[in-house]
Amino acid sequence: MHDNTQKYKRKTLYIKKDFQFKFILKFCLILLAGVLISTGLLFLFSQETLTSSFENSRLVIKNTGFAILPAVITTNLITLGIICIAVIFVTLFLSHRIAGPMFRFEQDLCEIAKGNLCIRINLRKKDQFSEMAIALNKMTEGIHTKLSLINNGLDEILAISDKKTEYNERHQKILELKNILQKEFSL
Repeated sequence: MHDNTQKYKRKTLYIKKDFQFKFILKFCLILLAGVLISTGLLFLFSQETLTSSFENSRLVIKNTGFAILPAVITTNLITLGIICIAVIFVTLFLSHRIAGPMFRFEQDLCEIAKGNLCIRINLRKKDQFSEMAIALNKMTEGIHTKLSLINNGLDEILAISDKKTEYNERHQKILELKNILQKEFSL
């Protein structure tokens, strides 16, 4: 069996652009919702208090919610911008660890579906789903082995047919092949 942890370096940063974009957008929207809820709650809970401040050399008394609202909005927008940038990089990195292997699975499974049972799924060491890749490789190897047994049985039947041997001998070989199929596969 091949080494599934061999060095494999992905060259493309955006594997599934649509998936990664939606993934990042959802995280940023959740952050925006959190900022809006936080600002709204702060404004709501500070409605019944008063704050004094100096504006243009005059002492002004205002409702606390209205007095702090501009500063809270500015602070939250700056915080939202910084966190969104961080979230974009973090989710891009994390989605790359998920989307990359899924893209690899998609490509290799299409090849296996076409009948290429020599394909082995190779992922990078730190990628997610490495256990699944090992299991799929074992499955493909098992199918390859079983189909090789069947193919060898068919070769034997052809060899018997070429010798123009008795019907019973060919019939016996076909029965053996059928038993192999029933033993190796759930049909």
